[in-house]
Amino acid sequence: MLCSQSRLQTYDLTASVLCSASDVPKGGFPNRIAMVLRGNCTFYEKVRLAQINGAKGLLIVSKERLIPPFGNKTQYEEIDIPVALLSYSDLLDITKSFGEKRQVAMYAPSEPVVDYNMVIIFLMAVGTVAVGGYWAGSRDIKKRYMKHKRDDVYMIIVIFCLASSVGLYSCLWPFVRRRPQVRMLLLSALCVAVSITWGVFRNEDQWAWVLQDALGIAFCIYMLKTIRLPTFKACTLLLVVLFIYDVFFVFITPYFTKSGESIMVEVAAGPSGSSTHEKLPMVLKVPRLNFSPLSLCDRPFSLLGFGDILVPGLLVAYCHRFDILMQSSRIYFLACTVGYGVGLLITFVALALMEMGQPALLYLVPCTLLTSLTVALWRRELPLFWTGSGFVVNNSLCVCQSLGFFFFPSGFLSFSFV
Repeated sequence: MLCSQSRLQTYDLTASVLCSASDVPKGGFPNRIAMVLRGNCTFYEKVRLAQINGAKGLLIVSKERLIPPFGNKTQYEEIDIPVALLSYSDLLDITKSFGEKRQVAMYAPSEPVVDYNMVIIFLMAVGTVAVGGYWAGSRDIKKRYMKHKRDDVYMIIVIFCLASSVGLYSCLWPFVRRRPQVRMLLLSALCVAVSITWGVFRNEDQWAWVLQDALGIAFCIYMLKTIRLPTFKACTLLLVVLFIYDVFFVFITPYFTKSGESIMVEVAAGPSGSSTHEKLPMVLKVPRLNFSPLSLCDRPFSLLGFGDILVPGLLVAYCHRFDILMQSSRIYFLACTVGYGVGLLITFVALALMEMGQPALLYLVPCTLLTSLTVALWRRELPLFWTGSGFVVNNSLCVCQSLGFFFFPSGFLSFSFV
């Protein structure tokens, strides 16, 4: 509790950035909490100078947007004092209210283990996989070859706007296709307007995530009903390869990065040191619903990448198509969808227990593949299920196109849950 924390006098050094020994006042900061300006050097350098000169804590005052301190694990282990960020405007208000002789108590509030936004992400993800997989199996969709080029964040944002407009139109089109042509034009204008609105206001955290999720769900459903894998063998190959890819970039890459952070998590959440603060839009995001002071600056959103929906979703779609071929009352489809839901729940549990970003495919791939395989063995249909016997032979072209689509840009399609 805050009331039980010891209060210490502050030492106002906001005229300095505390980046060299010459910035340290004579006598240091004995039993005080130093207040310095942000800039000119890393957080680690400031904290180290404050710590070796007797400070019991450090308040870094920023005139810019508040960004949480970051560094590698070795640097964290050297720091024994608490560090906090404070906006310059808040400092002026505090000074006005309490004067120069102010005391500070620094503490770390407890973080909720589970947030209710996981329920929303669960429903969106499972619903998208179920609807996309069901739609893919129920209708004969013309195959399309899609090619993406990854230049930078802004190019991906433009591509996302265009692709999500097409996806949203495709999802809404069945509701107006028997209506007059003018309504089709209005629907097209609506879809484009929604994408443009998101593109303009994408950084408005309070409400833009709703548009991003709506566009993302439409995009995923469109891709699931458009791209088809003709055999369980192709599904297994794709899922296993991306399973290894996801695990490598989340658990292995921290050993090769200076910051000690995984490349996948940093790409999904956006680099903390970015000057533009832009983030890739290829994720479903929901703000934290449990109140926590930490949510104000440290990852206020929970994220689930499109790859964690699309990759297992292709297997769900294949299962539904196989159900229709074998007239098996959708048992494969239902079992694989339930397996996906179970895998997502395991991801949430691992996230809460390990308190770090998780490669969702680590749990989704085994749950969906093993569930589908078990049903095939139980029904004694594994040879047919493995080879996709009975499907159109020309579908072999589709798997090549699909694999090419996912392997090349998988860096921004196969994000992990963070």
